Amino acid sequence: MSQWLCVNNCGACCNLDPVDRPNLDEYLTSSELEVYMSMVGDDGWCINYDQETRKCQIYDDRPRFCRVKPEVFLEKYGVPFNEFEEFAIDCCHQQIEGVYGEDSKEMISYREQVA
Repeated sequence: MSQWLCVNNCGACCNLDPVDRPNLDEYLTSSELEVYMSMVGDDGWCINYDQETRKCQIYDDRPRFCRVKPEVFLEKYGVPFNEFEEFAIDCCHQQIEGVYGEDSKEMISYREQVA
């Protein structure tokens, strides 16, 4: 079984455009939704994501909803611990494909590192 990991120089999850995430209010509390919306820049990317270095500028202090961890996925999405790896991998795959494309260097890198 593959294990989820965050691939360097990706940042697809930092594309926060709420148009692409219409059900935010189903898994974020009202205060989390307020924080989320305050993080969305005019271009749909997180204001804390440095697109030049492709790194989060607040990584150690990022909100809980930005953390890909089994306990967060259980709380937010009802994903049992034993299904976390597969679910997180699928989420990343979908997000990378939606942001960069199926044949992008980011997707190729993701497939190589997670396979």
